[in-house]
Amino acid sequence: MSDYINKNLYSNFLIVIIIFALDRISKYYVILLNEKNLSPDIFASKYLNISLIWNQGIAFGLFSFNEVNLYNFLTVLIAIIITIIFFMILRSEGIKKYSLLMILGGALGNLYDRIFYKAVPDFIDFHIGNFHWFIFNVSDIFISLGVLFLILQELIYKQTNEKK
Repeated sequence: MSDYINKNLYSNFLIVIIIFALDRISKYYVILLNEKNLSPDIFASKYLNISLIWNQGIAFGLFSFNEVNLYNFLTVLIAIIITIIFFMILRSEGIKKYSLLMILGGALGNLYDRIFYKAVPDFIDFHIGNFHWFIFNVSDIFISLGVLFLILQELIYKQTNEKK
């Protein structure tokens, strides 16, 4: 039983580390390209732009502001939510656990940036013509996928229980 718990703990930790590493590597690479090009516009195509922006708000640049105290409060709040997610992972299993692990890995990546850069580098810009979606990063992808899987799992679980 102890070996199973240790293997499970290591595999969970590995998932979070891989997500965090993918996020750090992608952000580091884009920041490096930005410095070399001396321009935030790194790549442009018909549907995808890679363009570095520094997001001081929350998800997808919402609630961006320059107020330091509010920014610090929001950062502490995010750290508390990450702690809650960690404890939820300990009590979860299956799809729910892996969804929460994706959210945790992504949230840690963005929290790292908030602490060390005082902003989160976002750079993936999908667009169709002049309609642009929010600019996001790799952490945001994993957070969004984790939330999507949690919602789907809840809907499937609810439908299964209603049939019973």
